[in-house]
Amino acid sequence: MEENKMIIGINEKPPIAKWIILAIQHVFAMFGATILVPILVNSGAGETVLTIPVALVTSGIGTLIYILCTRGKSPVYLGSSFAFIAPLIAAYAKGGISGAMTGIMVVGLIYVCFATLVHFIGKNWIDKLLPPVVIGPMIMIIGLGLAPSAVSQIGISADAVIEWKSIFVAVVSFLVTAIIAVRGKGFFKIIPFLVGIVSGYIVAVCLGLVDFTPVLEASFFSIPQFVVPFVHYMPNFSAVLTIAPIALVTMAEHIGDHTALSVITGKDLLKEPGLDKTLLGDGVATFVAALLGGPANTTYGENTSVVGMTKIASVWVIGLAAIFAICLGFLGKFTALVSTIPNPVLGGISLLLYGFIAVNGLKVLIQHQVDFEKTKNVIVAATMLVLGLGGATISIICGDLSVSISGMSLAAIIGILVNLFLPEEKIEETKPKAKKEKTKVTSK
Repeated sequence: MEENKMIIGINEKPPIAKWIILAIQHVFAMFGATILVPILVNSGAGETVLTIPVALVTSGIGTLIYILCTRGKSPVYLGSSFAFIAPLIAAYAKGGISGAMTGIMVVGLIYVCFATLVHFIGKNWIDKLLPPVVIGPMIMIIGLGLAPSAVSQIGISADAVIEWKSIFVAVVSFLVTAIIAVRGKGFFKIIPFLVGIVSGYIVAVCLGLVDFTPVLEASFFSIPQFVVPFVHYMPNFSAVLTIAPIALVTMAEHIGDHTALSVITGKDLLKEPGLDKTLLGDGVATFVAALLGGPANTTYGENTSVVGMTKIASVWVIGLAAIFAICLGFLGKFTALVSTIPNPVLGGISLLLYGFIAVNGLKVLIQHQVDFEKTKNVIVAATMLVLGLGGATISIICGDLSVSISGMSLAAIIGILVNLFLPEEKIEETKPKAKKEKTKVTSK
């Protein structure tokens, strides 16, 4: 792989002023998506499952852990993963906070196990286990499964009383985000969701839809409400199968993001530091995030875009951005202000966000040219979509232990099994019929 001309390389430290400015850019890039995960999970669950301060702190800590595991050779920022929104809501409904956090910890351990396997036997087996025909529908189910939540937040569901203020705020949030995503230039094009949130929030304030009471009551500095196992809850494995299979989706995204960053930096990150070390960093970061009550971590494409735009791939910049994120988590007034974002703003943003996720699944199928003339591919994708979106659930009861697999998790497991064990169809070749030789009858 030819090395692109980076202004500042992976291990170089920029001048102090530039270092701080670039780190702030990375914080802005990750901020919108990272705070949305706890907000959307809590909205879907109807209770507080995750908190914004803890999400910010665990994002920063996770990034520093990743840098250590990769020995400072990969400029990746880790933030809250959208893939776990629906599974976290389902896991919380089944096992409470203990079920949700235990499930996320298991996801981190799955990453570590896969990293170990990659270290000893290579990564070719991953392509066989998770081909595009399986990954594409997985991602589509994540986005489409969340669609009702976006509609509900906007206030246009079947049982909702339509209020023009809510609709107007949602439309503004949606349009600003869409226009920035399509026509934005430079750094703004990287943060369309953050710009959309800010714009919608300002309109909501003008229409009297924002309650500033939490901001007035919050202190300037506060310790995040960490949720620690054996202190606040006992580990509960009842919801593990609801969350664990999503690790397969995020691992595929992990490989894709590192491949993209390799092209940008001109360094093959899957070879050096190696996929085993990047998966290890992601897995340990996710495990530690769950230990503190935070969401699962994942590599952030927004921050990869910042590297591509600035041509500065320094892990020193990424590390400083992580420290800034940790500091933000301790600013009580700031995090309280973020928590006042009204539902219509989130609905307008989510309308695009969940659609983007679903379409990314479609892009996987298109980019890898999955052939749907092959009946096997149709069966795999169709089975996954129907199970994932149809609310299918399988419960396994063993004594006092009851485990349920549903939705995306069930679709992922069945999709992988069907793809592995369903035989390839035979392609019948039509052989041209041999021409009968005409025999000439001759008279003697």
